[in-house]
Amino acid sequence: MNIFRSLLYFFFTGLCEIGGGYLVWLWLKEGKSIKYALLGWGLLMLYGVLPALQTANFGRVYSAYGGAFVIFSLLWGWKVDRIPPDSYDWLGTLIILIGASVIMYAPRN
Repeated sequence: MNIFRSLLYFFFTGLCEIGGGYLVWLWLKEGKSIKYALLGWGLLMLYGVLPALQTANFGRVYSAYGGAFVIFSLLWGWKVDRIPPDSYDWLGTLIILIGASVIMYAPRN
C-alpha cells in the first residue's frame, strides 16, 4: 500500500473516531438530541472498520494510529472547542508523529 493511501485511511479513521465520540459527548453531556448519538455511533462503527483496510498488521496499525489520534485531537480541540495548542503540545505531537511514522513506514525485510 502506498503511503498516501495509508495516510488517507488514518485521516478518515481519526475523523470517524473523534467526530463520532464528540457527537456522543454532545448527546450525553450537553443534552443534544438522540440523533447526535446515533450519528456518532455510526461514525464509531466506521472507525472500527477503516483501520482494517491498512495492509500492515493490527499492532503496527493501531500503534501508528495512536500518533494520528494525538494530532487529530489537538486540531479538533483547537478548531471546534477553540482551545489552541501551546508549544509543548506541538513538540509532543512532533515527537509522537516521528515515532508513529517509524512504526508504520520504516522499510522492513
